[in-house]
Amino acid sequence: MIALNHFNQLSAGEALAVLQPCVAIPSWSAALVAARPYASLAGLREEAYQRTLGWGAAELEAALSAHPRIGEKPAGPQTHAAFSRQEQSAVDDRDARLAQALKEGNARYEARFGRVFLIRAKGRSGEAILEALAQRLTHSDDEELRVTLEQLREITLLRLEGVIGQ
Repeated sequence: MIALNHFNQLSAGEALAVLQPCVAIPSWSAALVAARPYASLAGLREEAYQRTLGWGAAELEAALSAHPRIGEKPAGPQTHAAFSRQEQSAVDDRDARLAQALKEGNARYEARFGRVFLIRAKGRSGEAILEALAQRLTHSDDEELRVTLEQLREITLLRLEGVIGQ
């Protein structure tokens, strides 16, 4: 984590690298870098949030390229993988029943919506995630796109808090 003051002083390339683990949407990162300097973390967070409001299906598709299936903890040192492992820490991969149910739910979700199931896992138990997955399978395409984009916003802003602080 770096301090906001330091973030404000980085070169554009260095600042983009700081934001890279937050979401795989380069236009979002570029807009935040271009809007520097920020007077406060609240100002940065508000700008970051506002920049998510225009996201649609194309941005979601780009972002999902960096997200593993829920319950499948990614391997590797990449920062996206590290965030995902941390965020999914409540999903007990030693619980064979839960792991199988998530695998089956992921398959149904992908068949239904044509993309990976995305949910802010941080703060949710594996059972709560499974319940949300089952509920979201009942959504219309438009409703699920809206919910998934909101989940992506939450994940992105949580990750932003993890890379830039006081």
